[in-house]
Formats: sequence, C-alpha cells, structure tokens
Amino acid sequence: MKIQKDLKKPSKFLTDFKAFITRGSVIDMAVGVIMGSAFGAIVNAVVKILLSVCTWGVPGGISGLITVLPAANSAQSGLPQIGQAFLANNIANVAQTYATNNGITLDPTNATDLINIENSLKSLYTLHGDTYYYNQSAIIDWGTLITAAIDFLIIALVLFAILKIFTYLKAKRQKLHDIELEKYYERHPEERPAPVVPGKPTPTEIELLTQIRDELKDKKVKLK
Repeated sequence: MKIQKDLKKPSKFLTDFKAFITRGSVIDMAVGVIMGSAFGAIVNAVVKILLSVCTWGVPGGISGLITVLPAANSAQSGLPQIGQAFLANNIANVAQTYATNNGITLDPTNATDLINIENSLKSLYTLHGDTYYYNQSAIIDWGTLITAAIDFLIIALVLFAILKIFTYLKAKRQKLHDIELEKYYERHPEERPAPVVPGKPTPTEIELLTQIRDELKDKKVKLK
C-alpha cells in the first residue's frame, strides 16, 4: 500500500517545475519576449524601408554597401576567369565561361542547360546589390551593420520612453496611495504605526509579544 501511494505521489521535481512554470513572472516574461520579437521585426522592416529610400542612388541599395577584401589565398580568389565578383546582368556570359572551363557544351536551342549553369553559379556566389560575390571571399557587410545599429538605437529609445512613462505612473500611483493612507490614519489615528527611530532596530515578533505580556502584567498589578 505504501509503495502504491509513493507511486501516485508526484515527484518533487515535477511539483517544483509546475510551481515555476505557473508563476506570474514567468508568464509575463514569456509575453514580453514574444511582444519584443514582434516589435523588433516591425522596427527592422521600417529601418530597411527608410535605408532603402536613403540609399536610392547606391547600386543595389542598402544590400550593396559592402567591402570585399583582396583574396589572401587561392580559396578566396573565386573561380578561374571569373574572379571574386561579376555583375548580375552579366550572369549569362559568366555561365558560358563557367561551362567552357568545366568542358560543358551548351545547346543554344535548350535554355534549360544555361539555367542549370546559372543556378550552379548562384550556389557559389551570393548577390549583394547588383553584383554577385564569391562565397569564400572576406566581405564586410556595412549595410547589415548599419541596419542593426539603427535597430538597436530605435528599440533602446522606445524602451527608454516606456521605462520613463512607467516610472512616472508608478510614482503617481504611490503618491495617491500615500494621500489615501494619510486620510485613513486621520480618521483612525489609533491604527497609525509608531514612527521608526533612525538607527533603532525594528523589534521582532517575540519582542513585541513579550512587551504586550509585560504590559498586561502591569495592568493586573495595578488593578489589584
């Protein structure tokens, strides 16, 4: 019987986990994380739109703001006769060069062969703006850096404003509470707590009970 009761009794781990997961702070944190992610996505989209407008004259827009470092070894130099980069509108000619280098004969009447070669090139090169760059090249993506920095500044500014408003409302609420509490003590002065003397330790519960007991003894002695 005792073994059956022990089996039915939930483990301490499950009990503690249930208490943790149902705490209000955890739920509030989860809601905050979800709302923060959604807000971050909105801010990121707005920043990209604004930067796209501001970099209208840059070839390829904000995604074209990159710096390609010189090849330090053969792995970064790109494919033979193609190099580290080529323009997106020149991909057909580059595909012809790639096919020639690999001994592939393209059928002029079959566009599928050329499309397959272009897809192979796109797997080796990544489009930044209007130019394809070799994947193994060392690239500094200034556009992504600028976008992330502006995202951070906007989110930090919004959070700062929310914190200021929350602090103001909290102080206002505390002030109203203090006013109502003072009015209550004016109607019920006997319930007003004794003022705390600076430097004097707050009496413990046992000390208070002992003090009440002594006062009751003194009253009994006086009555006798």
